Amino acid sequence: MSDGKTILDADAIQRGLTRVAHEIAERNTDIDRVGLIGIQRGGIHLARRLARLLGDIWGQPVPCGVIDVSMHRDDIAHRGVVTVQPTEVPFDVEGRIIVLVDDVLFKGRTVRAALDAVHYLGRPQCIQLAVLVDRGHRELPIKPDFVGKNVPTALDEQIQVSLTETGDDDTVSLHPIKPNE
Repeated sequence: MSDGKTILDADAIQRGLTRVAHEIAERNTDIDRVGLIGIQRGGIHLARRLARLLGDIWGQPVPCGVIDVSMHRDDIAHRGVVTVQPTEVPFDVEGRIIVLVDDVLFKGRTVRAALDAVHYLGRPQCIQLAVLVDRGHRELPIKPDFVGKNVPTALDEQIQVSLTETGDDDTVSLHPIKPNE
């Protein structure tokens, strides 16, 4: 992908996640019932980072899992071969406050699939949504509870999140989509 415009550097990502962690802590006083679930692939590392930050705030570990939404998507028939990633939620979701975590919120379809996937595991008390970047253009009535940064975009642009956990530097950048992409 061509070089894009950097929207968030490592410090800005850390500030955004720290703010989101404090907002989660403020909203959820029953800390023993909170569990984080990162949406495969973009939300996994962010959920783990948030779990560590919340653990520091609350003084106790926060359970964290990952969920794959591939088989719950409404466009599965149009996607061709689907590569399913592991779902590992090492805690019971029943009656819990679940915070779904993803990197970028766009049309809302991935979140809708994640809601279905979580309910397949059990019935939480409630589900909240935390995203690093909200870029707008929703096609479904989905709104995040916690946002690191709102980044208005055009439909011919793409947000790329790179993290140290995947061998890159922590950055969020905006790229134009080439016509044949």
